[in-house]
Amino acid sequence: MSTATTKSATPSALSEFWYYFSRNKGAVIGLFVFIIVLLMAIFAPLIAPHDPNVPSGMQRLPPAWSEGGNSSFLLGTDAVGRDMLSRLIFGTRFSLFIGLVVASLSAVAGVLLGLIAGYFRGRTDTIIMRVMDIILAFPSLLLALVLVAVLGPGLLNAMIAISIVNQPHFVRLTRAAVISEREKEYVVASRVAGAGTLRLMFKTILPNCLAPLIVQATLAFSAAILDAAALGFLGMGAQPPTSEWGTMLADAREFFQSSPSLVTFPGLCILITVLAINLMGDGLRDALDPKLKRS
Repeated sequence: MSTATTKSATPSALSEFWYYFSRNKGAVIGLFVFIIVLLMAIFAPLIAPHDPNVPSGMQRLPPAWSEGGNSSFLLGTDAVGRDMLSRLIFGTRFSLFIGLVVASLSAVAGVLLGLIAGYFRGRTDTIIMRVMDIILAFPSLLLALVLVAVLGPGLLNAMIAISIVNQPHFVRLTRAAVISEREKEYVVASRVAGAGTLRLMFKTILPNCLAPLIVQATLAFSAAILDAAALGFLGMGAQPPTSEWGTMLADAREFFQSSPSLVTFPGLCILITVLAINLMGDGLRDALDPKLKRS
């Protein structure tokens, strides 16, 4: 009897989520675009027509539809002769990988610190929140640059720096949610029933705080892609010949006037991917926020 009830409840919960999510047409379009980008990243070796790091010998070819273009290189080649389309396709792997790792690191560390601060309060809360305030006092990109300068240029260090910069948002959001939940009746009942501190924190309170955190994670995902592209453009992120979009922009900036396509295509990839993720975040907010559901 209980098994049947559980099985029937799951589809209804999913259908309710999809109902509210699909009401936001922008979110559906963002989801569709994100799925395309994700499939490009997964099947990049099969989709890319050329090796992204091997020069073809034909430098700075314009797109195939322009005068002087070559049909073998649909979007042309860069200053070294590498196929632009192949590098853009492989660039989806780096951008999504950066977004996933940074959002995961920021969420895990931020939620843990926010949970501790919100549950224990007192001096622990004060110390954690003052550290977060110090981090937020600096412009995010400037602080990321300083951290990468200390750690050394590179993709791994850039991801660590961006994770630290994005972490305070999760800490503050989690702390606020925990403070609002910790004195509610179901938490008090669990405490009276003998539940330990860890059980109260991670099994009783945290699951009821996940909705805004999921939305924040999507925003952190898109912010990580933008920050990584900015660091790559400044030469502090992914290093050549990595086919990361920000690095591709940095390599092409001196050819902005003579070969604008070298700058346009990586910039469009960043714009479309980040916009799609942000639209998905709006849809998740609509589907997970009970206040918006009631309205």
